[in-house]
Amino acid sequence: MEEYREVVRRAKFRRYGFPPLWLEFLIEESLRLPEPQAWTHPSPDPKDAPFLALAHAAGAWLVTGNLRHFPELARNGVTVLSPTEYLARLMDGNKATTESSS
Repeated sequence: MEEYREVVRRAKFRRYGFPPLWLEFLIEESLRLPEPQAWTHPSPDPKDAPFLALAHAAGAWLVTGNLRHFPELARNGVTVLSPTEYLARLMDGNKATTESSS
């Protein structure tokens, strides 16, 4: 998690409109980490394999600013999103929830 905290604060991520404090909120409110199996699928950067394994084990999306490190063949069914795509889906979900409750 420290890597996510460090990476999300980089200047290049400001363009996505993803406020760093949102990550802290999301971690605090929703993070439940399962014990993933070793990731055996080929990956351009082996250091990224644990993130794919964790997302796969949790049935979660993987949000990254570097989609090139997660090509379709390495994903094995994991949905990999840019921060912009994630925020759009998050906002669409919140909009749908708000509309259905009115």
